[in-house]
Amino acid sequence: MSPSAPSADERSPLLQPRAAADDLEDPTKLPKGKRNAILCAVWLGVFLGALDGTIVATLISDVSSSFKKSNQAGLLGTSYLLSTATFTPLYGRLADIIGRRAALLIAFTLFTSGTALCGLAPSMVTLLIGRLIAGMGGGGLMAVSSIVASDLIPLKQRALFQGLANLWFGAGSGLGGPLGGLISDRFGWRTAFLFQLPILLLAAVLVFRNLRYRVAGQGKSKREMVRRIDYLGSLTLVLSLGSLLFALSFKNDRSLAWSSPYVWAPLIVFCLSGIAFVLVEAFWSPEPVMPLRILKDRNGLFVALINFTVSFVSFSVRRPFLILYFYPQFFEIVKQKSASEAGAHLLPNSIALSVGSLFAGWIIRRTGRYYWLIVTTSGLPIIALVSFVFLTESSGWFHTWLAILPSGFGFASVITAGLIAIIASVDRSDMATATGLTYLFRYVGQVVGVASSASLLQSVLNSQLQSRIVGPDAPRIIDQIRHVSTSIPSLAPALQAAARESYRLALRAVFLLNLGVAVVCFLTSLPIREYALPGSFEEEEESRRQRSSGTGTPREEQEADQA
Repeated sequence: MSPSAPSADERSPLLQPRAAADDLEDPTKLPKGKRNAILCAVWLGVFLGALDGTIVATLISDVSSSFKKSNQAGLLGTSYLLSTATFTPLYGRLADIIGRRAALLIAFTLFTSGTALCGLAPSMVTLLIGRLIAGMGGGGLMAVSSIVASDLIPLKQRALFQGLANLWFGAGSGLGGPLGGLISDRFGWRTAFLFQLPILLLAAVLVFRNLRYRVAGQGKSKREMVRRIDYLGSLTLVLSLGSLLFALSFKNDRSLAWSSPYVWAPLIVFCLSGIAFVLVEAFWSPEPVMPLRILKDRNGLFVALINFTVSFVSFSVRRPFLILYFYPQFFEIVKQKSASEAGAHLLPNSIALSVGSLFAGWIIRRTGRYYWLIVTTSGLPIIALVSFVFLTESSGWFHTWLAILPSGFGFASVITAGLIAIIASVDRSDMATATGLTYLFRYVGQVVGVASSASLLQSVLNSQLQSRIVGPDAPRIIDQIRHVSTSIPSLAPALQAAARESYRLALRAVFLLNLGVAVVCFLTSLPIREYALPGSFEEEEESRRQRSSGTGTPREEQEADQA
């Protein structure tokens, strides 16, 4: 007769603590309905984050003009990018300590609060503060959503689900512009912010109700959670990234010289705080916010570099966080097309992004391999940039419409496969932090790519204009062409031709710079190490051999090889 469970008596507590096994249930074993509810909730956050970005890009002129602050229009995008790039890396370790649900709800709270503040802002300063707060949460929505998907989905299928997440992101990016413009025209720009609030609250409620699993290492009490947070590491990381981004922002947005104290002073702070961050993480913090051991691993280091370089290239050429548009600039300025027609040339890229991500997911799910996928797709932006270099005013539709396809396809594929490569190479306890690391290098790559490309564009443009436009009125005309490109059609025909050719050569220099970085991206993909993914044929065969010989598991062999 089997032993019976102990019976409750009047001395037994009415509320028994839940068993540890229940708290730490395997998220991949959750019922499909609950898993899908969680994924829909987190992907709704991804959709809204992407939607918000393109809405703001569409409304920049209306918003800044309503406050009579058109000269500060660029700060709407810069402020969001600064806070996103600075705070997103913190979410990886935070999700381990306080749990996925709490970290995601913090991100939703910040993003929703910032969006509400933007919709109700009485001044431009308040609006910029709202964008800063929204950025602190927006980056977290992206990072923690990716972490949650990695919890729920077996690694071999993870890339396919990342492709589905990218479809949500692509849908948000595609709908944001026309939807924001339509709402602004009918109801005013404030409504374009405020209408997002009910949807954000719905997504947060879905997360609160459904995302209840715990992960190994998650703190069991508030006191333990507070004690384990790496405050000094977080502070030095935020200070380091923030000062770098401020320096590049001042250099780019205000066209300041490197000798300006607004540029070199933040760079000094960046160097000092960066050194302090490395020392804190290496020698002081018991639970570092960014464990340096991940970068000591081959996959960790080179996947990080791939994220940096591919974001440098793709976002500088394609969409540098909606501030500058180098590729559409060619059509709008050099070929004198309308803004809508110039923007339409990005549609093939949007399609390629979705197809590339799904393709990478399908290949990895079918084969269990990612190395050759990363190597081949990381080389595709090179093809696109070579095509960009040879763009001329007389380039035909085949060249202008299809040249960007390899960039979008390669970007989406290598980012998706790279995430699998770094997750496969670390312990499960480091999975969230490794995911945060990829977002860190991705955002920094965007900022550095935008700043360096914009600086090069203005430098070459100024040089070309000075060599083509002479006379007593030349300085005024050159300044007008550099800062108000829409004035070019009103110039005399000879000046129009000089301006268009100067812009073509300046954009060509930007494409050449990015071509060099694209080659570096391809080279950094070569040392990536391939691990057998859980559930793949290779791992099953290796497991059978290991069981027959009585040696360790494939994972143990791989980790020993790394050490």
